[in-house]
Amino acid sequence: MREYLYSLPSAYFPPKDTHFTLFPRSGFCFLPLLTPKQRPPSQATVHAMEVGGSDSDGREFKNADEMWREQVGDPSKKTDWYHQGVGYWQGVEASVDGVLGGYGHVNEADVHGSEAFLKTLLSERYPNAGTDGHLVALDCGAGIGRVTKNLLIRYFNEVDLLEPVSHFLEAARENLSPENHMSPDIHKASNFLCMPLQEFTPDAERYDVIWVQWCIGHLTDDDFVSFFKRAKAGLKPGGFFVLKENIAKTGFVLDNEDRSITRSDLYFKELFRHCGLHLYKSKDQRGLPEELFAVKMYALTTDSPKKVCKTRSKGQANRPRIIK
Repeated sequence: MREYLYSLPSAYFPPKDTHFTLFPRSGFCFLPLLTPKQRPPSQATVHAMEVGGSDSDGREFKNADEMWREQVGDPSKKTDWYHQGVGYWQGVEASVDGVLGGYGHVNEADVHGSEAFLKTLLSERYPNAGTDGHLVALDCGAGIGRVTKNLLIRYFNEVDLLEPVSHFLEAARENLSPENHMSPDIHKASNFLCMPLQEFTPDAERYDVIWVQWCIGHLTDDDFVSFFKRAKAGLKPGGFFVLKENIAKTGFVLDNEDRSITRSDLYFKELFRHCGLHLYKSKDQRGLPEELFAVKMYALTTDSPKKVCKTRSKGQANRPRIIK
């Protein structure tokens, strides 16, 4: 799993007329306050990807297209983008505190929020799963198996783990070995796949749920869309995605250190449309430290949400209306 964290040197004092803007991993920066005329227009009236963003060094971009052209505008740059991203995580300790960037104490709140969201979804989408179903999940960006061990393996009969960092995956294999968790005969980690999201294609109709948490920021927009389009084929009928990610207040924030992007809610929703996915339900994660990015959970389906037709009761239907 991936988390974006912040630190502030105690000896630093911001200049007058600045506001404090936190950035992932690389630390912080102070930006000048904008007057009303300088502030960007409301995202409600602007195409989400046309809204400007910034990077972890405080540099501003006019829009996402400008940023992506600079970062991955040719094949060699794109190769470097992914190589540097994996390289960053290869230098991180394979522990809960390591994969959560020193914020291991948020694990409990994170799992609690995810579990409440998942239970609601399963009760609505698979009401009979507990008695006559065999549920299979895919944990994307599985890291050391934190989410699988604390959540998914308790609700699914099988969980596959997808993770590009080899020493994380080996730790996950150890953490999820049969002797280290309950009921290995009916709840087990089945496959450990050492592969990045942008190269993964699932077996057709294998999964009831594909869980993607704190990793999709490493994908470019094009690879984001391509991944979900391929992954849709891996869902069983009625299956769904859960995407849990950091949320930028507006536009995007590029992390120059670990080569990832934090997108806004509107940015995500625009990408969902490009993927041909429908927003079934969403929920904000609660209980995380204020200095972290906001975190949101999205349940995404390949089928359109069913419209509920409101009907009047018989008494109302047969009652004559008053003509005014």
